[in-house]
Amino acid sequence: MSTRILFFVALLIAFQCSPEKNRESQILYPEPLPDTVALRFLPGIVSGDSLDFNSAFSRDGKRFYFSRSYQGKWRILETTLYNGTWTTPVLAPFTESAYSQADPFITRDGTLYYISNRPRDAEDTTADYDIWFVRPQAGNTWSQPENVTQVNTDSTEYYVSLADNGNLYFASNREGGLGDHDIYVSKFVNGAYTTPVNLGPSVNSAQMEHDPMIAADESFLIFTSVDRPDSFGSGDLYYTLQQDAGRTWTPARNMGSRFNTSTYEYCSYLTPDSKYLFFSSDYDVKWNRIRINELKD
Repeated sequence: MSTRILFFVALLIAFQCSPEKNRESQILYPEPLPDTVALRFLPGIVSGDSLDFNSAFSRDGKRFYFSRSYQGKWRILETTLYNGTWTTPVLAPFTESAYSQADPFITRDGTLYYISNRPRDAEDTTADYDIWFVRPQAGNTWSQPENVTQVNTDSTEYYVSLADNGNLYFASNREGGLGDHDIYVSKFVNGAYTTPVNLGPSVNSAQMEHDPMIAADESFLIFTSVDRPDSFGSGDLYYTLQQDAGRTWTPARNMGSRFNTSTYEYCSYLTPDSKYLFFSSDYDVKWNRIRINELKD
């Protein structure tokens, strides 16, 4: 095992054992628990007979958010852990029926980021998706949606993931990319997001890259890439390690057959306790045990 991977493993162990991390509530995962073969998550509740995708646990582990296609729009739903059982999902309280919402991501302070095709203001007539966020309020309510104006353009921005330092990773088909869609980062500096930067050819290609999942400490990134030569078929999950104090990324590697199949895998999400990797495939939300030593140099 290389020095870089040993360092990477040490970082993850430190993350899992840190006092801040251990203040997270334990998530009551439904059985059976996956280990070597990916399973559908909460069949009949989350994974149903429609297109179900995305994953996001609340920080206390008592709510689970996901997206569902319904009557030509995307909706974010939530299921709640009540008396040891996950309830029938309902629309998230911030749902706006006139627009689509998808790709929920919850930060350590409970802020929920998502994408929507709602207009930024009265002058916005471009039919694209932007990144928005809402903050939790008393009584299971949320603040009014706020647009991340420093990041969004008239192109589509989607599938946001934030590191603990606030750096925001997302996908976009904006001009100037290496391919059809690329992955970008906007660093959070002095309370504001900076101009997004393309992650470069170690991550992006002439094909399509999207759905980034950044580690809390930015040590690694998992994402979807389409039709690479080493693909199991269509879109696969790949990973890359950050190196040189965050200046570069290692060439992307395929996550392997425990996560990828001949169909399309996307929407990766690492649980707050770093035990399971959720992703979407075959119209369902799936999950599997993840071990850091699976990520080889």
